[in-house]
Parts: sequence; C-alpha cells; structure tokens
Amino acid sequence: MPRLERMGWRPELDAALAGLAEPGLAAARVVSADRRGVRTGDGETEATAVVPGRMRHRTRSRDLPVVGDWVAVRPSGDAVVIEAVLPRHSELARRDPDQRSEQVLVANVDLALLVTGLDGDFNLRRLERYLTLVRAAGVAPVVVLSKADLAGEVAERVAEVEVAFPGVPVLALDLLAPGSARALEPHLPPGRTAVLLGSSGAGKSTLLNALIGEPVQRTSRVRAHDSRGRHTTTVRQLFRLPSGALVIDTPGLRELELLGADSGLADAFPELAALAIHCRFRDCRHVDEPDCAVRAAEKTGTVTVERVSAYRKLLSELGRSARGPRRRR
Repeated sequence: MPRLERMGWRPELDAALAGLAEPGLAAARVVSADRRGVRTGDGETEATAVVPGRMRHRTRSRDLPVVGDWVAVRPSGDAVVIEAVLPRHSELARRDPDQRSEQVLVANVDLALLVTGLDGDFNLRRLERYLTLVRAAGVAPVVVLSKADLAGEVAERVAEVEVAFPGVPVLALDLLAPGSARALEPHLPPGRTAVLLGSSGAGKSTLLNALIGEPVQRTSRVRAHDSRGRHTTTVRQLFRLPSGALVIDTPGLRELELLGADSGLADAFPELAALAIHCRFRDCRHVDEPDCAVRAAEKTGTVTVERVSAYRKLLSELGRSARGPRRRR
C-alpha cells in the first residue's frame, strides 16, 4: 500500500493539494497534538511540525490543525512547517468549556467507537450525547460496552442500548480476554479511521491496546466507589493497527457541550423525531406548547419520561428555543 494510503489518504485530496500551487509542499497527517506541539506522519516517517504564527493569527481556532487533519507541509531542518490544512470530510466539534468558541476534537474520521463500561460508568444519557455528536458529523457509530466480565446482566444492557439506538451496532466485550477485539474487525478495514470516545476509565486505552495487540497506552484502575478513572490518556493521538485501519485515542471528556448538532439529535432520538413531525409548531420545544405529539406520547407511556427529558435538554442546549417566533405548519 502506498505510504499516504497507509494513513487514510483519500483520492479527492490530490486536487486540494495540487490547488495550493506552491512548489515543494508535501502531504502529511497530524498524528498527535497537545500543548507541547504537533507531530505529523506520512506513512513512513514522523516529524515535529511547526504551526507558523501567520496561521495562528489569521485562522479561526476551529480551523487550526487537529489530530486526523491532512496538512500541506514544507521541510524545515529536522521539522516541517504546516502551510495549509486540507479540506476535512468530517470533524467532531463541541462548544469549548469556556463557552466562547468551538473546539474541534478530531478530523477526518469515519467511525466512532463509543466506549462505556458495564460498571458504574454505564449511562444511557451520556451515550445519547455522544451519538448526537457523531451523527451530526456524518460519522458511523458503534457502541462498545466494555468490562463485560464485571457485569451480571450483560444481555439486558445490550438490549437496553439496542432499543434506545436502533440500527447502531452494540458489542459487549471483556477487553482483557485474548482475542476480544476481533469482534471489531468488520468495522475496521484498511484505511478507515476510527476515534475512541468515552469517559475516563471507560476502557478506551484498554480497547486500543487490544486492537494493536500490545500495550501502547498506559491504563489504570478505576475508583471502586464510582467506577471513574484518572486521565491516563492526556493527548489525542493517531495509531495504525496491524489490520491497516487507524484509530485516534482521546482523553475522557468531562464536558460535552453540543454545537450545531440538530441532525444528529434526530438520529439519536428517531422515535421522538418521528413524533415531533406531528406537533402543531415546527420548532416545538415539547414543554408547554399545545398539540405537542411528544408530550402526548409521554403522557400515555408510549415513550419514557427519561427519554423525553434527555431530548428536551439537548434541544435546549442546541438553541432550538431561540429561533424567533413559532411558525405554524
């Protein structure tokens, strides 16, 4: 396999790179980024990358290079200088915890492995939030229920997730068991890029180690009283798997403030989105509006109170209630 294809290069990027019309530029992919700096790889070598000041000052923060980005680089001694970020085909973004800006977490991913432990970490509401995020980005989700060896009702938990998220593959795995990661092979063909998402202690790094077949990421025990983990992964980093797929490991997210994810919300709550079509108002918040089909279904028990409450919360977060006067259909 050609070196760039090993890193997930797409043919449509050829024209984007050529369109820069600057001699001496080469393509590379951002494989890690943190406060200490950025590193890029081209399938054969890795290099420290410099983000020039002109890019930092003239570019919106959301357009600066992040892990998964393809960039045009120019050699500079033992390092490379990033001259441009090539067009992204996907990006996972949240509202920065400071509430003033967007933060792109990773770019150019095809698959999101949503990892949650079958211990105290299990939380359907958190999964709904992650699913909304990845659906809005056009990224395919797979739910990985880790620590299956610690749970006594594995089949019931799997069924619960399958009912909540119809059509989304759900796998319950004991990641410490030899060969456990083979169940993910159909989802990770050569050249495909996946990202691991989940809270600290959910088992993301353990899953990565199982996929690679050796301990490339440090893991630690979770706290016994609440099943929460320490941030053993502190940077976003891209790894190549023996299968030829690529996986981005990420630190656990303490906050996930959604941003512009309306389409993902409909995919995460398909039964409620289907009901909302019959509400009197097109931008119904499902709180106190007359002729609300969602509230009617809630009252009759067709949908659960918990599910509707989560739906309302995310609608409010996305700003659906502040779009001006209500419009009749």
